Amino acid sequence: MITVHHLNNSRSQRVLWLLEELGLPYEIKRYQRDPKTMLAPPELRAVHPLGKSPVITDGDLTLAESGAIIEYLGDRYGAGRWIASPGTPERLRINYWLHYAEGSAMPLLLLKLVFRRVETAPVPFFVRPVAKGIAGKVQQSFVDPQIALHLAYMEGELTKAEWFGGDAFSVADIAMSFPLEAAAARGGLDSRYPHLQAFLQKVHARPAYQRAIERGGEYSLLSG
Repeated sequence: MITVHHLNNSRSQRVLWLLEELGLPYEIKRYQRDPKTMLAPPELRAVHPLGKSPVITDGDLTLAESGAIIEYLGDRYGAGRWIASPGTPERLRINYWLHYAEGSAMPLLLLKLVFRRVETAPVPFFVRPVAKGIAGKVQQSFVDPQIALHLAYMEGELTKAEWFGGDAFSVADIAMSFPLEAAAARGGLDSRYPHLQAFLQKVHARPAYQRAIERGGEYSLLSG
């Protein structure tokens, strides 16, 4: 039995979704973020030294990193349907988006989150204007333009094919859902990007996605 160590409002929601798409039985062990710091609880360190989520156990295997988990589950349980065979052009495209989601898209959205919090963080009154000014300047001069660049790139890719992996839904789309949900919540993904908005509408309408939300619990990115 696969166990998902699931942190609320996190990348592990994608793992639940993939398991639902695969029709696999699984158990959820739940963890809650600290409401002040939004960090994962220390109990997760008993599962993985970094104390991050998602982590899965599958028999004797313990595996972290959402991209690695998605690829593993696709290869072991969904090969030929949710993920293309190794060495094919289709697999190379899927692997690209698996890496792009975490390596290119998410760091920028994390920076956006951090600097937005700097702007509103409780600090001494004499420091507040400086902190707010620096955070605003970094966002305006670097973070926001870079996010816009990537959103335009992703929008363009979805004009070439219906899904990120090509003409068929795949694990690439599951991987890309989280950064796009984050972009819709705080990164400027709006009506300027109709293909990206349509993508989110399609994945949110999938029965497996909805089942994963029911099992995973509150997922604030959907209401951002």
